[in-house]
Amino acid sequence: MKIYKRRRRERGTSGSLRISMRYSFSASKSNDVDDGSTITDFLPAERARGVTIQSAAITFHWPPLPKDTGVEAKSQKGGIQGRTPSTDRHHMINLIDTPGHADFTFEVVRSLRILDGAVCILDGVAGVEAQTEKVWYQAAKHSIPKIIYINKLDRDGAAYGKTVQEIASRLFAWPAVCQIPWFEGGKGRFCGIGDVISLRAYKWPEGGDGKLIETTNLNNLQDQEPTLAAEMKKGRVALIELLSTYDDALVEQFFEYGEKHLDIPAEIIIASLRQCVLNQQDSKIVPVFGGASFRNIGVQPLLDAIVQLLPNPREVRDAEVTVGRAEGTLRQLLSGEMPLDQIQSLSPQKKGSKVLKERRPMAVIGNLAACALAFKVVHDAQRGALVYVRVYSGSLQRGASLYNTNLQVIEPTRQLMRMYAQFPVEFESLPAGQIGVIPGLKHARTGDTLISYIGTNNKTGPPPPLNSLQLRPIEVPPAVFFSNIESHSLGEQKAVKSALDILLREDPSLQLSEDEESGQTLLSGMGEFHLEIAADRLIKDLKAKVSMGKIEIAYKEALLFPSEPKATVIDRETAGKRQKAGCTATVEPIIEDGSDESLLGDYDFSIPESGNRITISISAPDDQQERWLTKLPSQLSIETIHTALKNGALAALVRGVNYPFPFHNVHASVTINPATQIFGTDTSAAALSSVAREATKSALKQAAKGGTAIMEHVMNVTVSTDDSSLGAVVKDLSSERGGHVLSLDDEDATTSGIREELPIIDLRKVYAPPDPFDGGITLADQEQAVMNNSIRQRTIMARVPLREMMGYLKHLRSITAGRGSFVMSADRFERVVGLREKTLQKELRGY
Repeated sequence: MKIYKRRRRERGTSGSLRISMRYSFSASKSNDVDDGSTITDFLPAERARGVTIQSAAITFHWPPLPKDTGVEAKSQKGGIQGRTPSTDRHHMINLIDTPGHADFTFEVVRSLRILDGAVCILDGVAGVEAQTEKVWYQAAKHSIPKIIYINKLDRDGAAYGKTVQEIASRLFAWPAVCQIPWFEGGKGRFCGIGDVISLRAYKWPEGGDGKLIETTNLNNLQDQEPTLAAEMKKGRVALIELLSTYDDALVEQFFEYGEKHLDIPAEIIIASLRQCVLNQQDSKIVPVFGGASFRNIGVQPLLDAIVQLLPNPREVRDAEVTVGRAEGTLRQLLSGEMPLDQIQSLSPQKKGSKVLKERRPMAVIGNLAACALAFKVVHDAQRGALVYVRVYSGSLQRGASLYNTNLQVIEPTRQLMRMYAQFPVEFESLPAGQIGVIPGLKHARTGDTLISYIGTNNKTGPPPPLNSLQLRPIEVPPAVFFSNIESHSLGEQKAVKSALDILLREDPSLQLSEDEESGQTLLSGMGEFHLEIAADRLIKDLKAKVSMGKIEIAYKEALLFPSEPKATVIDRETAGKRQKAGCTATVEPIIEDGSDESLLGDYDFSIPESGNRITISISAPDDQQERWLTKLPSQLSIETIHTALKNGALAALVRGVNYPFPFHNVHASVTINPATQIFGTDTSAAALSSVAREATKSALKQAAKGGTAIMEHVMNVTVSTDDSSLGAVVKDLSSERGGHVLSLDDEDATTSGIREELPIIDLRKVYAPPDPFDGGITLADQEQAVMNNSIRQRTIMARVPLREMMGYLKHLRSITAGRGSFVMSADRFERVVGLREKTLQKELRGY
């Protein structure tokens, strides 16, 4: 899945796509994936390994601006007819190239968070692969409009029609076939495409650079390539019939044109198709295009489809925001529809003041100059930190002060840039809907909300409620593998720490922790390849002198019994300052996280975090709440108390009692009575964190006396293989690896989540052009074969312990003669039992 953001020059737009890299720099040399010279794959590790490791953004125009080299279309008679596109206005496209490897899923996740549309690129030989399905469902979860491009149609074994059928059977989308592959003479070389929308055929001369295109209308094509012409007519009929199912306006147009499918103008079809693509809730239609990018075939029509069919920023779902405890959308906030008048103040109040104070939020909101989300941070050796942002409202101006509402810090924007991969171009402003880069920000992280406010106080930031405005954050998946890191000498530790800080800021799916018992530094990641790349970057790019240990599985420890309340008070001196605070903690296993927040008091707080739940309670009687709130020390607010106690409880959960693993599925409740457990100026945020940590650890030790369990990650595994290897793969998963096979192909027992919500499509109603090299199989035979799972690859879905999946790819290829592939994602933690538990305990003891 490749993603894109586009912007129309006249009125603003957004989206992304990787195939367009061949024409994104029309005035210069086209770069090539196959020889490692792609603009977007600029890291040394990417070019050395031939894979995309991190997402990269570039900006370009389509059609190219007049100063760029245009794309010509040559008619039958040799005259220049201009370009193939039916659109003449220039569009600015923000392209985001994302990795395809499962270990770098987070790069796709954070890109999905800020894009408006997506182009899914399929291999015409392999068809719909397991990782494609995974990312497709992630995009469907966010209702992102999508189009599909079937690539590599020039290769032996490419099957356009079969892939179209798989789009319906495996992605649960209605394929709207917009192009028919053109093979010379019916079974010759792949030379172009037939466009069923415009009823024109486009042919690219062999060996060309793709900029010269021969155009043939349907009438002339019937004499030269009658088979292609006949199939284009069938495709036009099928497309009109499919769109008519969802678009009543097209039905009326159909009758106005005498019920003649071929007479309906292309503009009407494009408008109908665009409406169906944008309306993802009611329509599951996805336009399908084809080509061979290595041969420069089919790229320009695809870029035309992007600007014609995918949305601009004003047409996409509004960004979700929170302001304090109020939730809504950014548009509701800016228009005054979001209820903000009764936002509770969490700051300490002076004596006699009201706890709830009336505000005039619209006067404040009117001064909001810009709101943006930081979705990526990259370290550049010359420029330092480069923070990629998506602007959601207003216009971000160079020189403006940015307030980070997550970290509550202010940073200046000395430069604003757009990136052409690693090449920057400076701009004075970034309007809404744009992606840009802000260099030099020291604090901003992935998922932080950045706002520009007119009249910001550089010491205190914007006034309430804007100081608590946050866009929906980017979710970071949990790490499942880890490896220990050791610096070569004590003198290198500072440099190593600096390099690790850079690495973790760039990639939040990497996590760093320290084993308290052994003192080892542990780096956790999404997979073996992920950690391998992280080590490579750490040593080669960041020049850290470290050694990486063996990659291991991240287990967890779980409680079996609850604890009794453990009251704790600390009274110590730190750096010459007295620290005194108290609290009471209890812990219990989470059987089912159905926490009822309606039972919480006005000043209580409960949040799930890192697989556990933390609840903070303030135990003052209801009739005394306002009185003790006004008596809090000046350095403490309710929010500060919540944060300090939460951090202390989380710190106690990072290491188990009986095993050296973090706790999981634990509900830690910390209660504080301000009257008896807060001691004036001696009680600081640091003191509260310390006492919460000690109280929670004491409760954990007491609960662990009844025994604890080891938890392991169980993975959802999807394996694709041919029918001949099906038995061997199923036996290996279920018998050798202790897995549980859920389903084969499209049986009812599918994975949980969004896939179950997608309707099954009747493949007999799906139009797919015949594949010329299918051995004489008719379209009806193809449809029946797909229904019977006899000519396509088989898909096995299973749940397997993560430990058993280490090194699985090599083994899978050995039992499938290199034809098998798989993708896996974390399902949940489950208890290790039986012989596997005894074996693991023996490994931990070392005897």
